[in-house]
Amino acid sequence: MFMVNIPTLEQMNQILHILFVFLPFLWALGVLPPPDALFLWAMEQILEFGLGGSPMSTHIQLLIMFVISAGTTVTSYFIPSNVGVVIFMTGLGFLLSLNLSDMGFVFQHSLTRHRVETKSKALPAGSENHFTWKECLFYIIILVLALLESFLLHHFACCSQISKNSPQAIVGYILMILLIILWILREIQSVYIFGIFRNPFYPKDAHTVPLFLEKQARLMKIGLVRRVLLNLVSPFAMIAFLSLDSALQGPHSASVSIGFTRAFRMVWQNTETALLETVIVSAVHLLTASVDTWWNRSLNTGLRLLLVGIMRDRLIQFISKLQFAVAILLASWTDKKRRKSATTLCILNMVFSPFVLVFVVFCTLLSSPLLPLFTLPLFLVGFPRPIQSWPGVAGTAACVCADTVYYYQMVPSLTAALQSAMAAGSLGLLLPGSHYLGRFQDRLIWIMILEHGYTYCYINIKGLELQETSCHTAEARRVDEVFEGAFAQEEYAKICSINGHFGNVLTPCTVLPVKLYSDARNVLSGIIDSNDNLIEFKSDLIKVLVWILIHYCSRRSSMQEHVHKTDNKEKTSLIILPTLNTSPQNKSPEDSVSLNSGTLDDWSDDVLGDEPTTKKGNEEKDQLKVLQRINLPLPGSVESQVVGDPSIGKVPENSLYKAVVLGYPATDKGKQEGVAYIPLMEFSSHSHLLSLPEEWTSDCLPKSKMREMSLLFPEDWYQFVLKQLECFPSEENVPDVLEEIANDRVLKDFYVHVVMTCYFSLFGVCNMDPTPAHILRVYSGVLPWSVAFDWLTEKPELFQLALKAFRYTLKLMVDKASLGPIEDFKELTNYLEEYENDWYIGSVSDEKWKEAVLQEKPYLFSLGYDPNMGVYTGRVLTLQELLIQVGKLNAEAVRGQWANLSWELLYATNDDEERYSIQAHPLLLRNLTVQAADPPLGYPVYSSKPLHIHLY
Repeated sequence: MFMVNIPTLEQMNQILHILFVFLPFLWALGVLPPPDALFLWAMEQILEFGLGGSPMSTHIQLLIMFVISAGTTVTSYFIPSNVGVVIFMTGLGFLLSLNLSDMGFVFQHSLTRHRVETKSKALPAGSENHFTWKECLFYIIILVLALLESFLLHHFACCSQISKNSPQAIVGYILMILLIILWILREIQSVYIFGIFRNPFYPKDAHTVPLFLEKQARLMKIGLVRRVLLNLVSPFAMIAFLSLDSALQGPHSASVSIGFTRAFRMVWQNTETALLETVIVSAVHLLTASVDTWWNRSLNTGLRLLLVGIMRDRLIQFISKLQFAVAILLASWTDKKRRKSATTLCILNMVFSPFVLVFVVFCTLLSSPLLPLFTLPLFLVGFPRPIQSWPGVAGTAACVCADTVYYYQMVPSLTAALQSAMAAGSLGLLLPGSHYLGRFQDRLIWIMILEHGYTYCYINIKGLELQETSCHTAEARRVDEVFEGAFAQEEYAKICSINGHFGNVLTPCTVLPVKLYSDARNVLSGIIDSNDNLIEFKSDLIKVLVWILIHYCSRRSSMQEHVHKTDNKEKTSLIILPTLNTSPQNKSPEDSVSLNSGTLDDWSDDVLGDEPTTKKGNEEKDQLKVLQRINLPLPGSVESQVVGDPSIGKVPENSLYKAVVLGYPATDKGKQEGVAYIPLMEFSSHSHLLSLPEEWTSDCLPKSKMREMSLLFPEDWYQFVLKQLECFPSEENVPDVLEEIANDRVLKDFYVHVVMTCYFSLFGVCNMDPTPAHILRVYSGVLPWSVAFDWLTEKPELFQLALKAFRYTLKLMVDKASLGPIEDFKELTNYLEEYENDWYIGSVSDEKWKEAVLQEKPYLFSLGYDPNMGVYTGRVLTLQELLIQVGKLNAEAVRGQWANLSWELLYATNDDEERYSIQAHPLLLRNLTVQAADPPLGYPVYSSKPLHIHLY
C-alpha cells in the first residue's frame, strides 16, 4: 500500500526480500548484532557524527546525552532569530562538551550539604577534585567570551558569500596555520614521528626519573604552548569561522540546524579533529569556489563538516583494518608450525584480494570490527558494537588475585602521569576507543580511552597477570624489545633512526614517571645456611625480642595515658604467678595462621623426654591475680578459684585485683621439677609504665630450664634500650624515671621470663641452632611444638610480636651479611627503628602485606623458597618513582581479536584452553589482547572504574 508509485521503496522491498533469505545464515555466523549492541552502536554513531558528541563511559550516560543532544538540535530548528540560533548553538555546544556527570554530582552534593547540617554522604574517591570552583569560574569566563564573540561576529562582520579576501577566508588561513603548528608540537612530544622516524628532540637513554625529567624539560614547555593553542586559541578561531558563515544569515533549515549544531559542539568536544575538518572544508571551498559543483551548491558548511568528519573517521578505520589484515597474513606466514596450511590461506587471500578488500570496506562503512576466524586469514564482517566491545560498565569485573594490590597502588600515580602526557600530546590523537599498553618489569598495563570532551577524558586501566606463562612471556619479551629499540638508544646513535618494529600492532609513544614498587628477588644461599650467621641469629633474636616488647609497652602506656589519667600511680603493683589454664582469646584469621593443628605435620615428633609439670597432672590449680591493694587479712592467707569447678560462681570484679596464693607447698612429682615463677615483689613507682600485660606472665618452663635460659638474657642491651626511650611526656624528669625503671629488678625478671619463653617457643624443644627450613617455617607463622606452644598461641598479640621479632632478626641477618657486622648498640637500634618505620617484613600471603602496599610503605621484604632451583630467596619491594614505557596499539587489531574471541567462545563454543587463537604471537600480541578482554572471556587481574583525566 505504501510502495505504490514510489520506485525507491519498491527497490528497497526487493533488496530486503533477498536479504531476509540470508538472515539465518548470517545469524549462524555471528554477523547479526544482538539488539542491545545494535541499539548502543546506533546511538554512538548518531551522537558522534550527527550530533557532535563523544561515546560515553557508561551506557546510562550515553542514553541521557543522546536525548539531550537530539533535543538541542530540534530546539535550534524552532528558534526564529538567526542571532539567537548562533548564541544557542555556541552556548549549548560548549556546555554539552563539559564533564556534566561530575558537575551534576558536585551540584547535588552541595545542595544536600546546604540543606542538611550534618555530614552528607561522601563523594566518590577523587570526585571532589574533578570539579572545583576555579574550574567553574574558568568555564564561565570561556562561555561568556564564546557567546560574546559569536554574537559580535555574526551580527557585525558576517558576509553573504565567501571569497579569498572575506573575513571567513582569513580565519580559514589562520586555522591552517594553527593546524600545522599543533601537529608539529604534538609529533615532537612522542618518540616516533608518524610511527616511523625517531624524534631527534626526544630524550635518549634516560633510565632514571631525574635524568629523564631534566632532558624532557624543553618538551614540557612546548607542551604548555600546545595546550594554550589547543584549549583557548583554536576553539575561538573555529567559532569565528562558523559565526561568519553565510548560511546562518538566511532562513535556516533542518540541514542548517543539524550541521551547525554538530559543528559548534565539535569545536569543544574534540578540538583537534574539529580543527582538521574545518581546515579541510575551508581549503576545499577556497579551491573550488568558482566551480559550480554539488558540494558548493547543495551543501552548507555544517553538512560539509559532517561529511568530512565521517570520511575522516572511516578513512582512519580503513587504514587500521588494512594494517590488521596484513598483520594477520604475516602472522600466519611466519608461524613455522602452521606454515603449510597458512600458505594455502595466504594464496587464497591474494587470489581473492578484491573480495577481501570488499570485506574491509564493508566493515569500515559499518564501523564494525574485521573478524579473523580463529585469528587465521579468513575474514568475516563482525557485527556492529559499541567501542567498548563488551556489555556492562568498564571496571565492574576482574579476576582478583594477590597481584591485584600492586595495580591498585600504582593507579593514582599513573593517572597523574597520564594526565601530563595526554595534555602535552605525547600519546598522539586522543580518540575514544584508543588502546595503549604500558610496561614495567613484570607488569603490563592496558589503557583504553572511553570518553573525550573539553579539557577532560575518561579512561579504563587494566592490569594483566604478573605470573607469566610461556605465551605471556614470549609476547612480553617482544614488548620489551619494541620499547628498548625506541627508548634505550645511546647518545651517539643516529639522529633520525627508523622504527625497526614498524608494522607491529604496538607503536612506542613515551615513558611516564610513576611512583610504584620495583621488585627485586635475591638468592640467599650462603647467608641463610651459614653456620656463623645462624649462631648469631639466636643471640640477635633475644635482643630484637627485648626491643620490640619494650617499645610495645612504651606505646601502650602512651595510648593509655591519652585515654584516661589514672590515679593508681601511687598504688602498688605486683607480679604474680600466671594463670595456668587461660582460655584462648578470640583470634582473627591472620592471627591464627599457625594455630592449625595441621601445621604441626611440618615438624618432627621427636620431643624432649621430660615433660613439664604444667602439661600433665592436676590442671585444676588455683589461679593467680594481681594485687592492687594490699589488704590481706593475715600473712599467707589465700583467696583462690578452682578452674573448671562448676560449683564456683562468677568471681566478683573486685576480687580479680586481689593477690591470691602467695605460695603452695611443693608437690612430689618424682623427677619432675616445679614450674618457674616470678616471686611476688613490688614494682618501683614508675615501672608500671613499661609493665607487660599480666596475662603474658609465663609458668610453662621448668625452673632449671628458665635459670639456664636466663643466662642468655642481654642485660646490658636491656638497660640501653630502656634509657633510649623517648616517651612519658607527662613525667617531669624523664632521664631519672628511665634510670629508675632500668634498675627495677622485678620488671627485669618479668621481661626475662616473657622474652625467654617466647625465644623457647620459636625454637622448639630441641633448642638447637636453627636450620634454613626451620627459619622459613617459623617466618611463615608455623611454630614447632614445645611446652610453651599453647601458652604463646593462646595470646595472639604476643604471638604476633614474637613473629615480628623473628622476621626482623632474619632481615637483620641478611643486612649484616650484605653490609657488614654491627659495631655497637646504637647501630643496632638504628636498624630496628628503620625496620619499624620504613619496612614491612612479612609474608606475601599476609593481609598486612597488602595493607602495607596500599599504605605505600617504602620497603617490603619476604622470605621464600624456590622448589625448582632448591634455593631460599629474598624478595624486596622498593617504592620509588620509576619510568613506565607506553605505546599505542592498533585499535582495530584489538577490536578484531576481541570480536573473534567473542565469536569463538559464544558462537563456535570452542573453549579449548590450548586453542590456536590464544597462542602467543609477537606480531599480534594475541595472548595479551585476550587477557585484556573483560571477564568472563578475558582475565585481567585488575580493572579500574572509569577514571577522570584533566587535559589542561
